[in-house]
Amino acid sequence: MTEPFVVIGGDAAGMSAASKAKREDPSVDVVVFERGEWVSYAACGMPYYVKGDVDDLDDLVTVTPEEFRTERDIDLRTGEEVVDIDPDAEVVTVDADGETYEQPYGELLIATGASAIEPPFDGLELEGVFTIHDMDEADAIEEYVTERDLETAAIVGGGYVGIEMAEAMAAHDIDVHLYEMLPHVLQPFGEDVADVVEEHLRTHGVNLHLETAVSGFTGAKRVGGVELEDETVSADIVIVGVGVAPNVDLAEDAGIELGPTGAIATDEYGRTTAENVFAAGDCAEARHVVTGDPDHVPLALTANRAGRAIGQTVTGDPTPIGEIAGTAIVKAFDLGAARTGLLEDQGREAGFDPVSVTISASTRAHYYPGGAELTVTLVADRESGRLLGGTVVGREGAKRIDTVTMALHAGMTVTELQNADLAYAPPFSPVWDPVLTAAKVLAGKLE
Repeated sequence: MTEPFVVIGGDAAGMSAASKAKREDPSVDVVVFERGEWVSYAACGMPYYVKGDVDDLDDLVTVTPEEFRTERDIDLRTGEEVVDIDPDAEVVTVDADGETYEQPYGELLIATGASAIEPPFDGLELEGVFTIHDMDEADAIEEYVTERDLETAAIVGGGYVGIEMAEAMAAHDIDVHLYEMLPHVLQPFGEDVADVVEEHLRTHGVNLHLETAVSGFTGAKRVGGVELEDETVSADIVIVGVGVAPNVDLAEDAGIELGPTGAIATDEYGRTTAENVFAAGDCAEARHVVTGDPDHVPLALTANRAGRAIGQTVTGDPTPIGEIAGTAIVKAFDLGAARTGLLEDQGREAGFDPVSVTISASTRAHYYPGGAELTVTLVADRESGRLLGGTVVGREGAKRIDTVTMALHAGMTVTELQNADLAYAPPFSPVWDPVLTAAKVLAGKLE
């Protein structure tokens, strides 16, 4: 390519692509535009910085901007925002301190990420009302919590962010109230997992308000209350965590097609509908390993892996970005919950005839100390016996979800999973690992 490989966005997908392209072909010019000052940071670690488990915000940075520039020879331009893409002319327009200029590209990667959804609540502008989706927000929350004597925190939303921030607020001895408009927290994990997580949250002092809609926040300058349908309750700090939306305006304005999820449509190599333009990370779709359909799951591994593959592709080695299973794991105090693939309702919507089982088993041999009960749910298609997905929840062993995920990627049936030769020793599992036990029971149900 004669013109540089240009990347819009300096976090997981963007910097993975830039770094991989440089490693594969050091002669390639790589230009990265990041409108903020932070790059290559672990957004998933931000709640643990607020909690106090991570001492310094800089600890979340994997590679500094200066290291990208000097050690990896990447032309990283922080504080500069791409405001327009012209796919026909193959140039982007950049705003740098109020002055604009054009940057040609040979290949372009859109890695603009996602933004926290801000519902149309009254009072979002009040001091003490936060979302948490970037490093500056995390820093502001940590400062607000540590420099004030706060009594009550309101968490709006019972997803990953809501659960993690409830734990973070509780660590500062703040009375935590979590508001979720749905019947359960962690909706994508299913009711079985949600029941266990909800009970665990309550035992740690989190006040759950399920099927409770928030309409806004009150206060003169600083937040002082949360408006519900029929009352206003006090709150000294509010964290709004109701999900994220892909940043697709640049792509859409350039005539690049969006997919059915609302994220940027891509093929198996991350290519968009515009020639020489790729998309990856939280702004882009990927293919689901079970259904084969486009899906949007904004998680770190998906972004890093897709960016790395595109970095290889643009330097002459076409590499698929890989399929996704929607695998996720969350920590709620000392409880772990994880999910992957399709649960029953999702399987039915996808055209399968789903059958599921839920079992509970110890994570270690019954006589070995330290074990804990792990609840495993597996879902399979009745006709083919193919594994569709599953969940796990317990104080130990939630990472066993990875076994289920690998089975999904391999297209295994429940019987094939049941016969997998998993490792056994008393400190690590019983003879029949809980995942194998669940597979065995589900296989029997399918017979």
